[in-house]
Parts: sequence; C-alpha cells; structure tokens
Amino acid sequence: MQLTQGPLRISFCARTDPLPWFEALRKELPQAQLEAWSSGAQPADYAIVWAPPQQFFDEQTQLKAVFNMGAGVDALLKRKIAAQLPIVRLNDAGMGVQMAEYVCHALIRHTRQFDVFEAQARAGQWHEPVPLERGHYPVGILGMGVLGERVARAVAALDFPVLAWSRSAKQVAGMKSLFGATQLPAFLAQTRVLVNLLPLTPETENLLNRSTLTQLLPGAYLINVARGRHVVEEDVLTLLDSGHLAGATLDVFRTEPLPPEHAFWRHPRVTVTPHIAGRTLVPETVAQIAGKIRALEAGLPIEGMVDRSRGY
Repeated sequence: MQLTQGPLRISFCARTDPLPWFEALRKELPQAQLEAWSSGAQPADYAIVWAPPQQFFDEQTQLKAVFNMGAGVDALLKRKIAAQLPIVRLNDAGMGVQMAEYVCHALIRHTRQFDVFEAQARAGQWHEPVPLERGHYPVGILGMGVLGERVARAVAALDFPVLAWSRSAKQVAGMKSLFGATQLPAFLAQTRVLVNLLPLTPETENLLNRSTLTQLLPGAYLINVARGRHVVEEDVLTLLDSGHLAGATLDVFRTEPLPPEHAFWRHPRVTVTPHIAGRTLVPETVAQIAGKIRALEAGLPIEGMVDRSRGY
C-alpha cells in the first residue's frame, strides 16, 4: 500500500449524523481532512461507511481501504467493489459486551420465568411456578467469532451448559465445541436455548428453518441477534404454535423496521427489540478505525480484513 503524501482524506458515508464521528476522528487523527460524502466529492484515502450507495464506489476509486461501521458486512458485499480494495469490519468496539448483556438478559428472563411473572403482575395474580433447572437448558452459540466468544463466556459464567458451533474447528475453554456442517445436527440436538451470532452468507441464509429448529431439544428457545435473513419467520411461528419452541427473543428481522402487521408483534411468546443488541459506539469505533488507519499507513497488518470468499 502506497503511503499517503500530505494530509489523510477520510470520507464518511452513512445515514447518520456525521458530526459526532468527526469530533471523535479529530481527536484521534487531528491532521486528517474529513468530509461527509456527496456525489462529486474529492477522492479520499479511506472511507467509513454503512450501507453506502453503489455510486460511492463508482466515484471513490482511489480508496486504500473502506471501514464498515459494524461487524456484519453482508450489505456491503452486495456492492460492486474493486477486488483489490480492502474491506475492514469492526472486531468488537464495544458491541461484544452489549451482545453479552442482551443474550444473558433474554436467557435469564426465560429460564427464571420473569416473562411469566410480568404477565401475572399485569393480571394481578400471585403464583409461584416450579423453578426451572439451569442444567436442563444447555445454551448453543451459533458462530464463534469475537462476538460469539464474548457471549459464550458470559453465558458460561452463569453456570449454564454451553455448546459452541463454528464453521471451522475452534476450541473454547470450558465449553463443548463442534464445527462444520457434519457436526451441526449433533450441536442442535444438544441445545435448548439457541443463540444465533452467525455472519450472513449464502450458506447461512435461511439456516434457521423448520428442519433445523425441530432438531433442538423440546421446549427450545431462540435468541437471534445476527441477521433477520438467517430465520424463516413462518417456520418459527409454526414451531411456536406447535409448542416445540417455547419462545423467542428477536432483535433482527427480514424487513426492518418490522411491519406493524407482522405476527411477531402480537405473538405472546415472542419478544421484539428494534435491532439494538449491539449498537455501534462512536468513541470505541473511531478509536479502532483510527488505530487501523495508522497501522496501514505504517505498513503494518491489521485485524478485521474481510475475506470476500467467506463473506465475513
């Protein structure tokens, strides 16, 4: 990579207010020239983007790297991007602890039956149901990247049995690790609470369907914090109504915002949240991106480079 001569030019292209990003970037890279992209803008050295239009890449042909403002790059990979342009995703930047909080909250709410108590309170009822045993609720984590490992460790710290599944072999201390398509059925068959943290790729789209979800232990619970297109929503509703799924906490959906008429809003055993499980935090994200830009300018390797053949 050729080193930049003169001030770095950084282009920002996202449907969000750029001012907080620029304030944080000026602290990290005070000599950089910052610009919110619009058609006809001057060529930039680096770009920070979220769901940019194709026109952005058609015009910004001198970029050295493009930084995605999140961990998932499925939307970005739909664009026609020069093969030699590095795409860099966030490793964590504060999302890991948020994901762990979210998953643990959903897990505890279900297994400690707080959803039942909330319904009782609304009805003015006082009942003490039989406690659920933690050991009967093995938690399976689908996807063991940086975020998946953070979530798995948090769940294990609560003394739940934890299973981990990843595309390739990865051993995580304190939990049973399975990998590859051939071991997915065994993973599902031992899981009662399924947590999805997979990247969205052609291989994982629609993975959570009637066939796979029926392989879970009876009375299973689904927590999806990855992408809506992992899930065949009609199949989830069918399995909820049949009783094979006891419930679901869903943060992501095939259509966002979730349409008002969607059945998930009204289903008594579905908890809906508006894609907030792991928000992009400006200070942490900018610090990570700025550090990677400094490393690239120094000719050093960085983490988070996207392998387009894998889709993440």
